[in-house]
Amino acid sequence: MRITTKGRYALRALANLAATSNGKPKPIKTIAKEENISPEFLEQIFFKLKKADVIDSVRGPGGGFIFHRTPESITVKDIFLAVDEGLDLTPCTACTPPDGDDPCDRMEDCIVHLVWQDISDHILSYLDSITLATVLEKNSENIDRLLERTSGTT
Repeated sequence: MRITTKGRYALRALANLAATSNGKPKPIKTIAKEENISPEFLEQIFFKLKKADVIDSVRGPGGGFIFHRTPESITVKDIFLAVDEGLDLTPCTACTPPDGDDPCDRMEDCIVHLVWQDISDHILSYLDSITLATVLEKNSENIDRLLERTSGTT
């Protein structure tokens, strides 16, 4: 499993939105600037997050993005899945039901498949246990610095 730039940026941008928006719409260009992310790339990411009902957009003056769900109900796993982040540790942990594609031709005979599956299950369980609210709780000092830097820009 390798978390790509898309997944990392999605998590950073949503953590920024949760920490700084106070429930008000925040423009994507502001988030992009504060997180040093290309606005065009962030638009692509936010399109996927909106399609997955993680965020909503508000048009017009004072518009921007807001959460569709609360930060307490959005997990890191939700975010990664929404932006099509691959969460499979190995090809055999990506196996589909018998009627689908099997990316590993050794799965039936593999003596370590269950090890990979157990590791994958633990990682997915961990990502599913961390919410955006948890991310904010664990990083209060960084949030304070972000708020100091951004006061007056939102």
